[in-house]
Amino acid sequence: MKIPEKKFSITTPIYYVNDVPHIGHAYTTIAADVIARYKRLDGYKVFFLTGTDEHGQKVLQAARDLGIEPQEHVDQLHNRFKELWTRFNISNDDFIRTTEKRHQTLVSDILQQLYDRKEIYKDSYEGWYCTPDERFWTEKDLVNGNCPECKRKVEKIQEHNYFFKMGQYQDWLKKHIKSNDKFIQPTSRRNEVLGFLEKPLGDLCISRPKERLPWGIPLPFDEGYVTYVWFDALINYISAHGPLEKIGSTGFWPVNHHLLGKDILTTHAVYWSTMLKAIGFDPALNLFAHGWWTINGHKMSKSVGNTVEPNLLVDQFGVDAIRYFLLREVPFGLDGDFSHKALIGRINSDLANNLGNLLNRTMSMIKRYHDQIIPEPNSRDEDDDLKNEFQMGTEAVQKLYDDLAYNKILERIWLLVDATNKYIDTNSPWNLIKTESGKQRLATVMYNTAECIRSISILIYPFMPKSAETMMEQLGIETSIDEQGLESLKTWGGTKSGIKIRPGLQLFPRIDDKDAEKILNSIESPNDKDQKPSSHTEIEGICDQVLIDDFMKIDLRTGKIIEAEKIKKSKKLLKLKVDIGTEVRQVVAGIAECYEPDQLINRTIILVANLKPVKLMGVESQGMLLAANNNGQVVLAGFDPTPRQGTRVR
Repeated sequence: MKIPEKKFSITTPIYYVNDVPHIGHAYTTIAADVIARYKRLDGYKVFFLTGTDEHGQKVLQAARDLGIEPQEHVDQLHNRFKELWTRFNISNDDFIRTTEKRHQTLVSDILQQLYDRKEIYKDSYEGWYCTPDERFWTEKDLVNGNCPECKRKVEKIQEHNYFFKMGQYQDWLKKHIKSNDKFIQPTSRRNEVLGFLEKPLGDLCISRPKERLPWGIPLPFDEGYVTYVWFDALINYISAHGPLEKIGSTGFWPVNHHLLGKDILTTHAVYWSTMLKAIGFDPALNLFAHGWWTINGHKMSKSVGNTVEPNLLVDQFGVDAIRYFLLREVPFGLDGDFSHKALIGRINSDLANNLGNLLNRTMSMIKRYHDQIIPEPNSRDEDDDLKNEFQMGTEAVQKLYDDLAYNKILERIWLLVDATNKYIDTNSPWNLIKTESGKQRLATVMYNTAECIRSISILIYPFMPKSAETMMEQLGIETSIDEQGLESLKTWGGTKSGIKIRPGLQLFPRIDDKDAEKILNSIESPNDKDQKPSSHTEIEGICDQVLIDDFMKIDLRTGKIIEAEKIKKSKKLLKLKVDIGTEVRQVVAGIAECYEPDQLINRTIILVANLKPVKLMGVESQGMLLAANNNGQVVLAGFDPTPRQGTRVR
């Protein structure tokens, strides 16, 4: 009887082609790559999909600004993502573009079928439109009259459009989410979507008039319109598999995991799920919405200039160090703050001192004591504790993959690294070599250590493929890791004795303090170095006039001072901790000559919340307080009565 082939599928979002690839894109894609590689090791046939989203207003505008056609523009830009994934050793099985014929054909087929079944209708629409997000909002959605997502200006538009009857699936979707605990993870995100569905779910506008937006997939039943970019883009997850009648027979649907950032969870959980229901397909088995990477506590933003460029990271630290750090540092699902200092710390402690040192010392001892040949173990030496530790560790790792608990997986693997180092220290090969009886034991210790490294190589392979392959090469094992697979870890002894090791360069060189300081200094913005606070200068008369749009770019927030202390060697500066409702900011303020720290505790102030962080006297300041200069006396701006923290000031 033929055993059915095990199949597994996983996707990243398709990345907006106008974006410059950043660390957030790399994070999602590396996470998908790890689970794809792991499943292949476990004997699954895997389909791993990523790609680029290439339609919409922003693409059209960018192409017009360059004086080229949109297709030429996206043909150039999508390669930035392809090249980065090659550099990060991403093992995707397909890369889909929404401008490809296979995708456009399926989008048209689905639209026509839904239209024929009366799932799509035409109606007039009036709403507030955000051009950057390419999305309509209702009056109640707006925040201070602006887009609730990007906080930018919206415009009122009235036009005829086509609508998908999404609202009729609201009760079905709520029931589906509540009866499938794993459908949306983590739990906090699941609760967010259920909260969203407590409000009436309207129908989805799925078109844009060609006269306003000509760049998109034309509606098959009305050439005067193109498809709304989100309705178009989401279909990529199935268009990669061919026509509708083929998708169900591939064995790759429903997809096991859609990995995505938390900011696009609603479109996937609500839009995509109801679209699939209307088409007659089951939703994905799991939507996993991970958190954002911040830097110095702030969301990364191209406009602010605080993004982390992944190609530069690879140049400085190497591919596998970045892959390891991103998935080890923060539990998958939570927000994480990116720190070059923390990255260097992980490289030195986990990779250089621990894993790298284990490989180096093992290669050195096999070379010294056994002439570079992995010895035959003594059959009388069982070492059951070590073997049991690896068996339990491998089983624990397999269970943790079910929850995409990447940081816990790496923690568990590193316990095996620690156990191997401890095994070497306890048995002390440098002492065993001194006696004939010790030499027999030494052969077993060296063989078992080599087998530990082989096992660790297989377990870390999904996270650090190149490093794992290098470890195998140094052990002299020519069988690929994919061929060995997880099956080879079920019994002890997969390493063949008698093979010649091939010691090589140090796997993870340690970054010494001097080099670390150079790296950190090169990363720090020149504007941040030796920056001194500007003095208070009295200005007579009214300053130059500014436009209201320029003023609205300033994000003023109320905040409560919860800590205050003087900065050493400064007469003017105080270091404050300010609670602005959503987070606590550290602010350096030149008010020490007018306020004692104790006077400021629990005081409500106005904070300029979207200033680029700077360093004053070596202390980072994440905002600026508003104050008046009253004949040399600084007076903080305040309120009566006191509003809650985080309130927008206008």
